[in-house]
Amino acid sequence: MAKGIEIRQAHFPGRAPIEAYGNGGFRFAGMSHRGSILCLPSGIYGWEATIEDPFGGDRLLKVFEEMDDFRFLLFGTGPDIRRLPPALADRLRKAGLSADPMSTGAAVRTFNVMLAESRPVAAALVAID
Repeated sequence: MAKGIEIRQAHFPGRAPIEAYGNGGFRFAGMSHRGSILCLPSGIYGWEATIEDPFGGDRLLKVFEEMDDFRFLLFGTGPDIRRLPPALADRLRKAGLSADPMSTGAAVRTFNVMLAESRPVAAALVAID
């Protein structure tokens, strides 16, 4: 019996380079996603971050759940670089992660290179128009 529309969290279960970004989303693995994304060892997830508030709330819980599986975390903070909040930067440093904020475009390019080199990298990418 049909139960109606089921809304699930956006998730691609694998590692994939980012093929394109802009227009409010990303393209990867032959698919497109509208909105921000987290690229983690377990896959690519939809992420609720925005240019106005990329670090707030519990948006990075998935990052902390998987942080044993990567050493580098790239933050694509939108069209411009935004500094990480000091408490977040300190928590990531204490966890042994190298966390680098940069524009989303720079983060996408760096992520793709590091992924191609099989380096232990993750990325938190804020969508841009």
